[in-house]
This record gives sequence, C-alpha cells and structure tokens, in this order.
Amino acid sequence: MDRAPGLSARLKLALSYAAVVLVTGALLLAVVWVFLLRYVPPHAAETDGPFFPGRDDLIRAFAPAAAWALVLLLALGLLGGWLLAGRMLAPLRRITAATRAAADGALSHRIALPGPHDEFRELADGFDAMLAQIEAHVDEQRRFAANASHELRTPLAVTQTLLDVALQDPDRGDAELLRRLALVNARAIELTEALLLLSRADRRGFDRERVDLSLVAEEAAETLLPLAERRGVTIEVSGEVAVALGSPALLQQLAANLVHNGIVHNVSAGGTVQVTTHPGRERATLTVRNTGEVLSPRLVATLTEPFQRGSERIRGDHAGVGLGLAIAKSIVRAHDGTLDLAALPEGGLRATVTLPAAPRPGSTASR
Repeated sequence: MDRAPGLSARLKLALSYAAVVLVTGALLLAVVWVFLLRYVPPHAAETDGPFFPGRDDLIRAFAPAAAWALVLLLALGLLGGWLLAGRMLAPLRRITAATRAAADGALSHRIALPGPHDEFRELADGFDAMLAQIEAHVDEQRRFAANASHELRTPLAVTQTLLDVALQDPDRGDAELLRRLALVNARAIELTEALLLLSRADRRGFDRERVDLSLVAEEAAETLLPLAERRGVTIEVSGEVAVALGSPALLQQLAANLVHNGIVHNVSAGGTVQVTTHPGRERATLTVRNTGEVLSPRLVATLTEPFQRGSERIRGDHAGVGLGLAIAKSIVRAHDGTLDLAALPEGGLRATVTLPAAPRPGSTASR
C-alpha cells in the first residue's frame, strides 16, 4: 500500500526530546523571572549607598540572556535527541533488515540481538522464534509435497503398467486385471482421503465439544477388532472417564489411527495393544501401548513425519499409506495438545496423547 512519505521515527523522537528540553528550560527561566520580580522594585533607586536597578533594567539585562539560553537549549536538545534516538532505534534497523531478508526468502537469517532483556530484545527474540517456526513449517511442507507426489505417482504408474500389459496381450483375461486395478484404485482413494483429513486437521476448521476419550478408545478398538483378530493381536481397553474438549470425529480418527498403528506394527502372533485413558484437572490423557520390534529412538523421532512406516515400507493388508501418525500429530496439534512417542525397552511403542480437559458442567470456564 503506497503512502505519503512522513517524518522518520528518529526525527520525531529528536523533535520530541528537544521540545521537552525547551519547555523545561522555559519553565525554569520563568520561575527565575518570577522569583526576581518579587525582590526588584518597579523603578530604579539611587541612594548614597549601592544602586538598585528597576524592573525595566532587569528586563533589558535578562531577556537577551534568556533568549540565547533557550536557543542553546533547543540546539542541544535537537543534537542530543538525534544522537539518543539513533542509539535507541539501532535495534530496529537490525529487525528491519531481518524482516526484509525473510521477505526475500532467507528464512534461516536470525537477528540474535545482543544486550539486556528489554522491549527490543523481547521483540527480536519473538521474531527469531517466529522465523524458526516458519522455516520448520516450510521445510516440512516441502518434504510433505515431495513425499505426497511420490506416493500418488506410485499407484498411477502401477495402473499404467497394468494397462500396457493388457494392451499387449489382448487374449489375457480381464478378471485379474480388474482385481489389481481395484486394489491400486482403493489405495489411491485411501491416500487422497488421508491427505484431505490431514489438511482439515491443520486448518482447525471444527467445533469443539465435550468428548469422552474412554468411549472413543472403546469405539476404535471395536472397529478394528476384526483386523486385530486376523493378525492375532489382542486389544485391551481400560481406564477412567477422561473428558477432553475437541472434535468428536477428529478425536475418533486419532484413536483409530493409534490403535491401527499398534495392530499393524506388532509381532506376527500373540501381540497386544493396550489402550488406557486417564483424567486430570487440566489435562486428559490417552495412551496406546503395543508390542513389537525394538525401535531405536532415532527412528521413533521420525515416525510422525508423513509417509514414515517404521523400519520398513510395509505393503500388506491394511498397511496404510504412511500418514497415520502424521495425521494423529496434526489432530493433536489442532487441539492444543501433545503427542509423545517412546520406544519400549522390551519392544514396541508407547503413544501418549495429552489434551486440554473439558471444563466441568456449570463451572465458570464453561460459561
């Protein structure tokens, strides 16, 4: 937006400082003048002793000196104000330079303002923290876009290959081709729906309601029970009523993703998935523990990134598209909660979700 040029902040501060100095000097001279008038007679008096000047003589002597004093104060005020304003506004020049660098795409630039913790230091530190978050978010989005492009290209390439083979062999039956195309198409649809859900969670476009995490956990376990039985995994649900504030649909998806992840990434037979809930005064907790292979902390740190599937890229029954924990992280973040993943010493993973607890009905916070 184009605007008319105006006075700089440094000049405004210098003028303000000079005005304060000038007004203060004028008031001081006025006080001196009033004080002198109390002891000076209206007219000069000549006696045999010393000469006593009158007010006219005082005016002729005092007025020029007072005027020059005000001029000197004005000059000193402007000069001092200009120098002090320049020193005080120096941090703003560094902040402005960092802002322009960030606008040009240099998100790695930091102000790193030295000195004591004052208002300028607080502003600079806040700007640096914002740049760090933006840089991390942009890097995450770039990795996500690259991974999503790769994942979406895979089913299209498989489909094209199947069609090319079918065209080269017209006598081949269509049943097997249709079956494979259906599987590839189902995977593409599943991936697209997962991407849409991830985008919805990031936008926070939902209404917040009271949601009992214990009921959410039971429903997720019941929904995924057939998958667990086919894989020989036992689901155990326990815990107390833990009411959180959020979207029932998204929190249901959150619990389903964590339970699904625990079932798929488990031992081949005889594995377990334990789902527990715990209420708190300010937080409600949902914990999902599953048996499985021993995981390294370095691997666990990457599991919430999109298209990560543990130690290997699993392609099997309900293997997912690698977005389960990424969606879970986005849902938790959209609800102002935390998701903590920890590798268990005996093998497997523990996922702990902590969400803001819903205020009790009738309390002041719920009004």
